[in-house]
Amino acid sequence: MSVVYVLAHFDDEYCALPLLLARHRQGRRQRLLFVADYPSERVGRARFEETRALLRWLGLADDAAVHVGAGSGVRDGTVHRGLPDAWRALRDALDGEAPEEIVTPAWEGGHADHDMCALLAVALQQSLPGRPLVRQFGLYNGAGLPGPVFRACTPLRQNGPAAVVPMTSADWAQYAAAVRFYPSQAHVWSTLWPAMFARFAGHGFRWQALEPRRVRERPHPGPLLYERTGRASYGEVRACADAFLRDLR
Repeated sequence: MSVVYVLAHFDDEYCALPLLLARHRQGRRQRLLFVADYPSERVGRARFEETRALLRWLGLADDAAVHVGAGSGVRDGTVHRGLPDAWRALRDALDGEAPEEIVTPAWEGGHADHDMCALLAVALQQSLPGRPLVRQFGLYNGAGLPGPVFRACTPLRQNGPAAVVPMTSADWAQYAAAVRFYPSQAHVWSTLWPAMFARFAGHGFRWQALEPRRVRERPHPGPLLYERTGRASYGEVRACADAFLRDLR
């Protein structure tokens, strides 16, 4: 049985680490497909190597991670503008493979690239035999909060009930230590990592099933975090998503 992760950026997998650990222990084949390209080839290579170093530490082979977005022009921060190219790259990477499970960042309005991975994961589900379950994991969202303030790894009520991945104290220690594999992103993890673990201390690591209808809805009422931080407008992201979905029919 295989699991496919549809991810935007190198380091997104860190937020799904409890699922990676659980599936590895089950002996399941795991493939991590990264759709965002980087403006600098040097930066892209360095960040890809950070991800590979983490996966080696977990016991996964180098070929478990595939940078499907390399050279595609589907740039970090603007995946919504390159959805058709990202889709083709994903389909080419799978090449007839039929995973039993798809894992993706949540449809939560935190980062437009993460939301587009959720959209692509649903499209992938609809194209595969057996319609595999899509599991979504939260990274961060700003539902009901002002300015750049966010909640880390907090499931949105709109995404339905959440399930907990059981983890031992050793698992949590392993998760905490794994952040060291991302030195290039230290500035990001310096704020996100403490918030993540404060959340996990009280609620554990949780995932939600991603229903196809959700990617046609606004993630939550009010301004989205990526709008409030000036990264993108929901109107533009929605228009790109809708055009992509229409062309799939």
